Amino acid sequence: MRLPRLTFWQGVGWLGFALVFLIAAAVAVWRGDILKAGLDPQVPFQTYEPPPAPDYSQTSAWAMREMRAPTSGPAAIFFLHSTTFDGGKDWNGPIGDPEADAYLERVVIPNYAGPFAKAGAISLPRYRQASLYTRLTLRDDARDARAFAYGDALAAFDTWLQAHPGGPLVLAGVEQGGELIDRLVRERVAGDPALRRRVVAVYLIDVIVAADSLAPAFPACSTATSVGCVVGWSQVGDQNEGAARRRLRRALVWDDAGRLVDLNGRTALCVNPVSGATGDTGVPARLHHGAANATGLEWGVRPAFIDRAVATRCQDGILRHTELTTESFKEVGNWADRRKARQYNLFYADIEADVERRLNVWAASNTP
Repeated sequence: MRLPRLTFWQGVGWLGFALVFLIAAAVAVWRGDILKAGLDPQVPFQTYEPPPAPDYSQTSAWAMREMRAPTSGPAAIFFLHSTTFDGGKDWNGPIGDPEADAYLERVVIPNYAGPFAKAGAISLPRYRQASLYTRLTLRDDARDARAFAYGDALAAFDTWLQAHPGGPLVLAGVEQGGELIDRLVRERVAGDPALRRRVVAVYLIDVIVAADSLAPAFPACSTATSVGCVVGWSQVGDQNEGAARRRLRRALVWDDAGRLVDLNGRTALCVNPVSGATGDTGVPARLHHGAANATGLEWGVRPAFIDRAVATRCQDGILRHTELTTESFKEVGNWADRRKARQYNLFYADIEADVERRLNVWAASNTP
């Protein structure tokens, strides 16, 4: 039996359909690479002209400055936010970028600065942050852009510190902000005994740092009541072995020259935020204080919590945790947003309780 012969236009139609199908398949497979390439500045960092530096004597350089909740405690909190600037023509985000600021105020501040509100006055500087693109590649240009952001972090910290000559201090950062706090503590705080004694605790949230980077001046918090120590972790779902391995393989940490280098087999810091202590013993979900999705909440409004829901354990330097499956704890937003710090905080109430407890211990030991 003879097959019917296609006309010329039928052939063109089938060819066009095949091309559309192939293009759609290629976009589906390589969509991430295509979108990532669109964030590449396409210029060497050495010849790149960064945005103007912020003036930390001006209110406009701060997203929050000495912000207090109605019943806040006596601490002064210096908080560095996570990546909110996607990238494009800039390696480092300009101060006052509207989209980056909107994401900061809507997502990052309520979810990650919120847990520290009860402890005291929070100050959160804007800085020329390295773009999201710099966290998706291991290129030297990206490492240089991330190191560049440290200059702003240091300048903001020194301005903030002048306003706080005494009293308890809490230093905290999430993702890129945690990376910068790690270096700031090591280079600016650890060598100053008087300043070091004022630090209640350092919080490095959802970022990989080397466990030995701040010791012995600021060791990992060994117990829930230790002070002058570091609470830090990088979190991955307990069923996602591939993500845990990738985090460790791609992790960059500071060397003594202020360069970002491969973790290269060093142990990553993991202090369990639920137990507030080191060790690889699993912590059952019944001890979990509470997760929250605070996105969109106004400052001072406490979110609703889901407690006794997340089991945790430190394993190979990564905090492994059970997942929440409710709608509020699913990744949402565009491709770029889903690669930033999570748009909820699994350990909101745990951090809140942790800093309050350590602040009470510090105050008791520093009462005249």
